[in-house]
Amino acid sequence: MKIILASGSPRRKEILEGLGIDFSVMVADADETCDITDPYEYAMELARRKGQAAWAKIKLLMKDGIDLSDAVIISADTVVFSNGEILGKPKDREDAYRMVSLLSGSEHEVITGVGITVGGVTSTAFCDTLVGVMRIPQEEIRKYVDSGDCDDKAGAYGIQGIFSKWVIGINGCYFNVVGLPTNTLNKLFYEVTGQYL
Repeated sequence: MKIILASGSPRRKEILEGLGIDFSVMVADADETCDITDPYEYAMELARRKGQAAWAKIKLLMKDGIDLSDAVIISADTVVFSNGEILGKPKDREDAYRMVSLLSGSEHEVITGVGITVGGVTSTAFCDTLVGVMRIPQEEIRKYVDSGDCDDKAGAYGIQGIFSKWVIGINGCYFNVVGLPTNTLNKLFYEVTGQYL
């Protein structure tokens, strides 16, 4: 079985490496515009799309004679859900400032949809974690956003970076907040393949 991570995220790659898994990375672009308003369904749908985009690439490689018939694709998408709003990656620094201001002094959910694709069929699951954030002074939000640590991260933050000093605590899976919930992934992998990671 050849495990493929359909993600360019260095954090997801690091998590899989930490599990001692032999895998390769295949970045596949998927349409991330989505009208789904339920954050759990939203995250799982984007994970499904990413898995399908990687599967489309694999089919092309197989046409070229590369045997990937035993490929198992891991895909994921993480969103932050706060005050009824799904927060993906910020569009720009002002959007990041808005997102961090929204999270300041409150609790929010981090939801990761996980997908396992085998033979073109994607199965999905999700994990959610509650994160509490202390009230952050506006000038500190601006300094944080200007640091660039908010870029390319759901909800404009990474719990393992600068933002960690504002996190009061979490209830749930830490790895989910980083971007790949290991237990949810392991259970789904078993359901689909009959083997644990």
